[in-house]
Amino acid sequence: MTNLVQILTIPAIVYVSLCLLFYFGQALFFFRPERLAKTFKYQYPFPFDEVNFDMEDGGSINALHFKVPNSRGVVFYIKGNSRSIKGWGKFARDFVGKGFDFFILDYRGFGKSTGKRSEQILYSDLQQVYKWLAEEYGEERIVLYGRSLGSGLAARVASWNRPRLLILDSPYFSFLYHISRYGFILPVRWLLRYHIRTDRFILKVKCPIHIIHGRKDRLIPYKQSEMLKALLPDNIILHTIEKAGHNNLPEFPLYHDLLYDILHDAFVEETRMAA
Repeated sequence: MTNLVQILTIPAIVYVSLCLLFYFGQALFFFRPERLAKTFKYQYPFPFDEVNFDMEDGGSINALHFKVPNSRGVVFYIKGNSRSIKGWGKFARDFVGKGFDFFILDYRGFGKSTGKRSEQILYSDLQQVYKWLAEEYGEERIVLYGRSLGSGLAARVASWNRPRLLILDSPYFSFLYHISRYGFILPVRWLLRYHIRTDRFILKVKCPIHIIHGRKDRLIPYKQSEMLKALLPDNIILHTIEKAGHNNLPEFPLYHDLLYDILHDAFVEETRMAA
């Protein structure tokens, strides 16, 4: 009997240890921030302003706002889970060249942004910044663009508001679903602190939705975009880049052609009225 207890105890200890490691270490697994000194100077070849937001709980959000003359609107780009806007700011070129201002921020703990980070705090921060952009531009001129981790966050913000357009770049069906694929031996639903239910948020989005996904994406499989498309087949257009993976969409001319067409078609009526 004693030997049986010992045999059962060791796997139990290992399993509980894995659960504890997952629960307390998930912030390190899911977020890979690059921290920047407050004195760091951003440098880009096109005009921008550095913007800071003070949150009610004492946290702060640092952002970059790229502007072009007579912009058609602004792309609120909600980025992935790694590095800081020091590197992500380069994607402004994909939008300013198409006549749009470009706005991107760092989550708390990334770059110059500070404060405690949680799923609800991420939503709250993004919503506060969205309201600021809505006052600057009007909601009808805001395009929400969510990339990778940011896709679910963008869907949450879109579900609360009425932007002109929602674009999801390499999205997951839900963060819970995605992580459960890897941690299936663990009670992920109970241990995970970031569920980010894109599948639920997207059902409440009223604006047109476009998804761009690489067929050869191994990090977030293309199938997850097909699952999202199936939820709202009449309001979601899925654009496939056949040979693209997760991190190389901008390397394909088709990606830029798709961006141009999506943005142009969304604002074409406004252009005709102005003419």
